[in-house]
Amino acid sequence: MNTPPAPVHAPAHGYPPIAVTGIGLVTPAGIGVGPTWEGVLAGRPTAARDPVLAGLPVELSCRVPGYDPRRHLGGRRPWQYDRATQFALTAAREAVADAGLDSSAWARGRVAVLLGSAAGGVGSFEEQAAVLQHKGAAAVSPTLLPAYLPNMAAGQLAIDLNARGPVLHTATACASGATALLLAALLLHTHACDVAIAGGTDAMITPLCVAGFAQMGALSRSRDPAAASRPFDAARDGFVIGEGAALLVLERHADARARNARPHALLVGHGTATDAHHAVAPHPGARGLGEATRQAVLAAGATPADVDHVNTHGTSTPPGDRAEAGLLSRLFDGVPPSVTSAKGALGHTMGAAGAIEAALTVLTVEHGLAPPTAGLRHPSPEAAALDLVTGTARRHPVRLALSNSAGFGGHNTVLAFAPP
Repeated sequence: MNTPPAPVHAPAHGYPPIAVTGIGLVTPAGIGVGPTWEGVLAGRPTAARDPVLAGLPVELSCRVPGYDPRRHLGGRRPWQYDRATQFALTAAREAVADAGLDSSAWARGRVAVLLGSAAGGVGSFEEQAAVLQHKGAAAVSPTLLPAYLPNMAAGQLAIDLNARGPVLHTATACASGATALLLAALLLHTHACDVAIAGGTDAMITPLCVAGFAQMGALSRSRDPAAASRPFDAARDGFVIGEGAALLVLERHADARARNARPHALLVGHGTATDAHHAVAPHPGARGLGEATRQAVLAAGATPADVDHVNTHGTSTPPGDRAEAGLLSRLFDGVPPSVTSAKGALGHTMGAAGAIEAALTVLTVEHGLAPPTAGLRHPSPEAAALDLVTGTARRHPVRLALSNSAGFGGHNTVLAFAPP
């Protein structure tokens, strides 16, 4: 009779594990955890030609399908919120309901909100900048600043959820959502709060943002929606811009047990480090990501040999994938973990990406099911040593899983999850 491997939950830093008791998702694969998980497991690319981007060098995007703030958000004036805030509110409500919590009855001063975003309400900003140019100052909406200011999505969540604990915005570019989750764990470790609703949101599919990324050479120029986003593929040429949000409910594991909550997984380690190398290019040796990984694995009381799955940053850009694949090949030179990237299916959801991918990593741990990397057909030479999940989802037990995030400015955050 085979003895199952021992669970990994002995944090080296002495912090108790954090329970993930609720998940909420709004992504290009669908609105809600169910549609998103189904779409990612199926490996369905969501890229499509976007009429808003007509005439730009790149016309593909990964949009959230069928999102209607009147139906998915409600209220008297859902239009007053930027699209990124709308996504965050929808995802947060799902997460809180999933956790079995009642925001009208909880100890509001002990509830924290931490929300990451790379660009805040940039869609509202672009729209009103055009109004100013063409119609004059008197036509500019008085809701512009509440919709645009980067911190306002977190503030609106606090209002909606009746949360009066720490309410913070994180901005580490495309690592913003993961950074918010790390900071939430630290607040829980230090008893600054008892419940944290944390994650990321962004809605950067705008003409100005897309033009800027295109001018940098960061976006795929492929005209084939099924193959434009293909992380770790030899023919990759950039990412497809996406949008969405993910919010997780985090609690100390002992508190979750005390109220008979059933965690999806445990956050058992985290790490963060900076490349200090270049404004937008990753360090070729993934220096910062490697250090963040070392911290996260050590904090989990584990070694690289204990890691069974990695949800990579995996953007589909040549330098980013090259650096990350090289790091993973060096770290896991024995029996490699399964490796995937959600960006093949969802595109790059910017500041929401780290939180969306953390949620998918939690679901992988919970279900023992690793999603495939959509669009990946011919692995690049530097990724050849990786155990890439392609084609169909792979079922296998997961003792410890890592979720990698990186962002412009050299920001890197790695989160480690284990079964409860």
